[in-house]
Formats: sequence, structure tokens, C-alpha cells
Amino acid sequence: MSEPIQPPIRLLIHGASGRMGQALLRLAAEPGPPFAVVAAVSRKPAQRVIDGVPFFAGDELDGVPAFDVAIDFSLPEGFAAILALCLARGAALVSGTTGLSEAQRDARDAAAAEIPLCWASNFSLGVAVLTELVERAAAALPGWDCDIVEAHHAQKKDAPSGTALTLGNAAQWGGATPRYASLRAGDIVGEHTVQFSGIGERIELVHRASNRDIFARGALHVAGRLAGRPARAYRVRDLLA
Repeated sequence: MSEPIQPPIRLLIHGASGRMGQALLRLAAEPGPPFAVVAAVSRKPAQRVIDGVPFFAGDELDGVPAFDVAIDFSLPEGFAAILALCLARGAALVSGTTGLSEAQRDARDAAAAEIPLCWASNFSLGVAVLTELVERAAAALPGWDCDIVEAHHAQKKDAPSGTALTLGNAAQWGGATPRYASLRAGDIVGEHTVQFSGIGERIELVHRASNRDIFARGALHVAGRLAGRPARAYRVRDLLA
């Protein structure tokens, strides 16, 4: 007897006009996990329907159809509204919006008591594995120096990157004290090296991104595993399998 066909996971894309939003819309339509994009939200949509997906302005959230998971890659000023919508609808939230204020971070953390929520500075599945390896290495190598070197494209303003800081937090959980170095050059998508140095030996853990689609694919992977889970805060590494 064949297994029953599962209904598609209904996605809302918040921040749909941005680079990540556009990638999510494109990749969610690929064969694979059963996603259905039921709404896309941008500040000022140029069209009301694009490729069959209805678009809404940021101040029209109350009118979006039912959804299972919202994926949010927007700006800090739009975060409160999508968080409130997910709470009101009982829907899961996947967010990569950075630059949140302390009050917004507190609201995000409190919301995880009511809905399944995953916020991350980087949705690369490889970086999620790297983060776990860094924590384990730091715990296993007490007293070793820990240095994190990151490289990004010349237009990136923040340094160290959010991903470097996340890796540094993992190192601190393992007992290390990380130091940071940043490089901004050309069109580098993202490279992170975590180096542990002892007397006479050195370990390097490296992740290199060559395509920005990996971040959108990771967010979709997380959304597919977050839907229907119990309410709490999840890390990307919690949702790998």
C-alpha cells in the first residue's frame, strides 16, 4: 500500500524583493521538498501576482492567506510585524534578518515559547556543521590559540561578519577565546577559517561559499523541517537531518 501524499508546506516569503527573497522564490519552485509559496511580501510590490504568487505590501500582512512557515530576510524595521503575524497565526518562523535591536532580540526569544522559530546569521548547512566542529575542537584543545579569519566581497560593511561572530560564540562555548581578522576584497561570497594553534601544531577548519544560493537552499531545508515542530528556539544544526 502506497504512503499517503503529504500536502505541500505553505510558505510565506517576507522580504521577497531582496536578493535572498528572489532566490527563495526561484528555488522553492524547484522539484524536491513539497513547498507551495502562498504569498510574498515586499515593501512596495511592483506587481500583484508574479508567476502565480500573490504579492503583498508590508502594511498588508493581515490579508495574507494561511501559511505554515514564514521565511524572513528583510530589514529590522519589518521584523516586528512578521513576528507578530506568526504568533497570531501559530505559524513557524525562519529568519535571517540581522541588525536587530536588543528589544527585538528579546521579543524573538520570547516568541520561541509559543511557536517553532529558527534565527541564524547564516543558513549554510556546511556552516552549521562547521559551528559544531568548532565547539568540539575548542573543548578538546584547552589552552590553544583560536583565530577566526573571514573574507567577503568589498561592499560588505560589517566586520567581523555575523557568521564569524557565530563561530566565535561556538568557540567560547567550548572554552576558547577567539580573535578575529577580516578581509574585504573583490566579489568573495564568503570564506571562514577557524584556526587552533598549539605548540608545534595547528588545526584549520575552513568553509568556502562559492554560490549565494546555498543560503536560500539552507533556509528552505530548515523551513521544511521546522513546520509542525514543537514551539522552541532551534538552531540550523538542530534541523540538519
